[in-house]
Amino acid sequence: MNSAFDLTGQTALITGGGTGLGFGMAQCFVASGAKVVLVGRRKEELDKACTTLGKHAFALVGDVTKLESVPGLVDAAERLGGPITVLVNNAGVHLKKPAMETSDAEFAKVIETHVFGAFALTREVGKKMVARKAGSILFTASMASLMGIPLVVAYSAAKSAYVGMVQTLSVELGQHNVRVNAIAPGWIQSDMLDKALSNDPARKAKVLGRTPMNRFGEPADIGWAAVYLCSPAAKFVTGVILPVDGGAAEAF
Repeated sequence: MNSAFDLTGQTALITGGGTGLGFGMAQCFVASGAKVVLVGRRKEELDKACTTLGKHAFALVGDVTKLESVPGLVDAAERLGGPITVLVNNAGVHLKKPAMETSDAEFAKVIETHVFGAFALTREVGKKMVARKAGSILFTASMASLMGIPLVVAYSAAKSAYVGMVQTLSVELGQHNVRVNAIAPGWIQSDMLDKALSNDPARKAKVLGRTPMNRFGEPADIGWAAVYLCSPAAKFVTGVILPVDGGAAEAF
């Protein structure tokens, strides 16, 4: 049974993999036997993450918004870790601002990182997966993909776009044995969440009140869900948006 979740021999390229949810996923992938190539803009964070993860982790500085550089980025990743069998589109930026005060430039920046960057990377890695007749592509979606959340119109638009991308790509690539899925995380414990809620007990209570399990998730909750979706255990699962949110999406 354990072999169903074994990722030995797999190489995962994880964008935004040096911190937060990306690093949590990287930890779980390595624990399951995979090699990981962590892509991000901050070399110091990537190096620190790889030191923690050990010899099966590789740092690759890159910016997915520089679309012309994406083919070279994919080639560099494969030189480091071997053929990419798993792609995790996790890089992103956040903008909390009223919709009527969000500028075109601010809106475009969020879309550019989440949607344009993820699509360009998916296209280039996907070509290689199609040629090899194997692969798994995972998007980090959000509760904002599934429900209305105020003050995040650009982020919501970007994460909602992932739903359409997953559905279309899963249909196009399924015939080539390439699976495409997404995880929609709820409120996950992190430095960013602590900073947002530590001095705002009313908001913290509101968030927990909307989560039936009445607690925050942990990065590993997202990481193990990612391992499942990219493992042989999920070999007949594609086109799925999997909420990992303690029931928040159902209770909202």
